[in-house]
Amino acid sequence: MEIPVLNTAGKETGRKVELMDTIFSIEPNDHAIYLEVKQYLANKRQGTSKSKERNEISGSTRKIKRQKGTGGARAGSIKNPLFTGGGRIFGPQPRDYRFKLNKKVKQLARKSALTYKARNNEIMVVEDFTLEAPRTKDYVAILGNLNIQGKKSLVVLNEPNKNIYLSSRNLAGTKVITISELTTYDILNSSSLVFVESSLDNIQKSL
Repeated sequence: MEIPVLNTAGKETGRKVELMDTIFSIEPNDHAIYLEVKQYLANKRQGTSKSKERNEISGSTRKIKRQKGTGGARAGSIKNPLFTGGGRIFGPQPRDYRFKLNKKVKQLARKSALTYKARNNEIMVVEDFTLEAPRTKDYVAILGNLNIQGKKSLVVLNEPNKNIYLSSRNLAGTKVITISELTTYDILNSSSLVFVESSLDNIQKSL
């Protein structure tokens, strides 16, 4: 598949780039995508929620009433989970939600997500560009020229560019990342995927 290379004015440069069939035109694997997105979201969880159990509550351990004959349930102490202020039964404890996923499964998920984007014509290639200074107005103008202003866009750079990043970070619905930060979740979460030429070349080499 060939797509034209655009400039920041939204005009075709006359050049075209080839999207490799082994990356952008495979048979998508939805389960691999599910696992990759699940791992991404799990890794972002803090896992710091905590409630006190019976042995962690401060209070007297005196038996507050006799065992039998009261007509109510047995109660050993005021720390009983049945009472207000008592310990919590099977409450949340700090835990690590991360889990392992094989490298090949991650690559398959990324290729599958890119294939879906290519099928829906949601991939654009822009020639390498930079900004002289951090100016949100200039970045918004570029998005407008590409007809993606107001849409959820993901711009993939080959290497970090401070001016582009600072110009985009306070805009809702757009995100700027580098190749190493590209995830299946980010790809699927965007409605327009914008590669700069150099980043597309390196992605096709790495995948």
